[in-house]
Amino acid sequence: MAFSFITARSFETPCTITVEQSPEHFHAHVELADEVIIQPGDKVRVHGAPIQIPFGTRQVFERRATVTRASPLARALTRLAAYFDLAELYEVSFNAGRIK
Repeated sequence: MAFSFITARSFETPCTITVEQSPEHFHAHVELADEVIIQPGDKVRVHGAPIQIPFGTRQVFERRATVTRASPLARALTRLAAYFDLAELYEVSFNAGRIK
């Protein structure tokens, strides 16, 4: 238990995958069962064959997923990295003059 600060734990859970490929929507959403909350640094791996659907359709699949919880150290590092990634967006400036 001395290394619990740097080790991660994993568990499996059922999940529902909704895939839509149409002129209006192009997305894939994964919903984990039992209202599992994903936090910074956590990883989700959905099991099964790759999903391919015909254009213009929407399909729902039931699969299993492995959730790997980030250790407290990994979670803290992920939050820190995200802060600096977000800060890069603030480095945008607007020039009142014309760009030549």
